[in-house]
Amino acid sequence: MRHRYRDFGTLSELNITPLLDLAFVLLIIFMITAPLLGNKADLVIPTSTADRESLPPDRVHVITLTQDGELSINGETATMQSLPAQLTVLRNEQSDLAVVIEADHRITVQPVVAVMDALAEAGITKVALITQPE
Repeated sequence: MRHRYRDFGTLSELNITPLLDLAFVLLIIFMITAPLLGNKADLVIPTSTADRESLPPDRVHVITLTQDGELSINGETATMQSLPAQLTVLRNEQSDLAVVIEADHRITVQPVVAVMDALAEAGITKVALITQPE
């Protein structure tokens, strides 16, 4: 009777199937979690004790956007089409002016972006948004 000693020999081939399964599982996990991690940023805004130069009130202009879609500059009614020309006139009168955008919280963001585009077209770079604390 012959004994089979060959069955107890060393295995010269490595089975990589479990390693491939692990690699594919990790790949799927990273593919699912990567987009979720990219959109999150926890920011702590630095503080400063330096005095800020404030502009005189006559150099600060207010653009108001109401929920009804009405637009006004310093209380005077304006249209989105005439806004760049009116802002250019203001900038030509006062080169160092600032504009504050006061928009109703119920409007979409597109009118605000249109106003900011008009400000950029007129060459006005000092822009702020009025907000209120919750």
